[in-house]
Amino acid sequence: MSDLILAVPSKGRLEENAAAIFDNAGVALKRAGARGYRGSVSGIGDIDVQYVSASEIATRLADGSVHMGITGEDLLREEIPDMDSVVQLVLPLGFGRADVVVAIPDGWVDVQNMADLAEVASEFRARNGKRLRVATKYTHLTADFFARHGLVDYRLVESFGATEAAPNAGAAEAIVDITSTGATLSANQLRVPQDGVILNSQANLAAALSADWSHAARQAAKALLARLDARRAAENMVQVQFIGGREAQIRLDPDACAAFENTYKARLIGSLDDSGALFLIPTAQLDEARAAWMQTSGCDQAIVTRPEYIFAHRNSLYERLAGSLV
Repeated sequence: MSDLILAVPSKGRLEENAAAIFDNAGVALKRAGARGYRGSVSGIGDIDVQYVSASEIATRLADGSVHMGITGEDLLREEIPDMDSVVQLVLPLGFGRADVVVAIPDGWVDVQNMADLAEVASEFRARNGKRLRVATKYTHLTADFFARHGLVDYRLVESFGATEAAPNAGAAEAIVDITSTGATLSANQLRVPQDGVILNSQANLAAALSADWSHAARQAAKALLARLDARRAAENMVQVQFIGGREAQIRLDPDACAAFENTYKARLIGSLDDSGALFLIPTAQLDEARAAWMQTSGCDQAIVTRPEYIFAHRNSLYERLAGSLV
């Protein structure tokens, strides 16, 4: 294969959110028909978009039949043993957030952490002659997590339906499931032990390290990652132009600028003759930073604009990926 193959969720909120991320970065996903399974990326050639299920994306990343894909980290780590040697998480996308957790009945008041659960499991086996049942769809994540916590007296009950209902239905004593708000667990009289979070998951743009990375595929990935990263950087920063004032020349003082940049994680990007200075400032720091610089410099006005993109000289996302490819 020569083009970069990008696998995108074929339906639901994951597809909608993925489309919004690309559209926001000015590289919209163009699907061939409402129900089509192929597409392209506007503005970037040599990208073949394929629409498949989120679980299948994990499988295809594992076998290298796609170069990149968008899916949840929980699916990747569940489906791919030793995931970090096979797939690189290139860019977290900020949607599809959920935690893979251990959940136990509210009535188990003496179980506050995983060590307590290990003791309860041992006591359960000694008393009942059988192991504690744990219902889950995440069999590999559960086994690895339990092993790290020394929990051995259990058996997995694979769940194909509403996992959270298993304890009340008598199908299991505890569960491992995914949750975003905890409301469903609470509704089923379940809670998470203090150290019972297995994974904080979200959707990621991931890359298959074993795919056939041709020159065209690499160049397409480079262009795509530059645009996504530039948009992400721009969303977190504002451009502030400070102008006028009796002491605006202080902008040229290296110590004053350095102190301001260090305190507010800002970056001086230009001076405006004798009238002021131009900074990039993190959005979260805007109000405090603006007030501080206006007081320090004596500027009369601060004009705030939002950049669409902030491209860095180095394409750090692509460099990291390229450094992992054979």
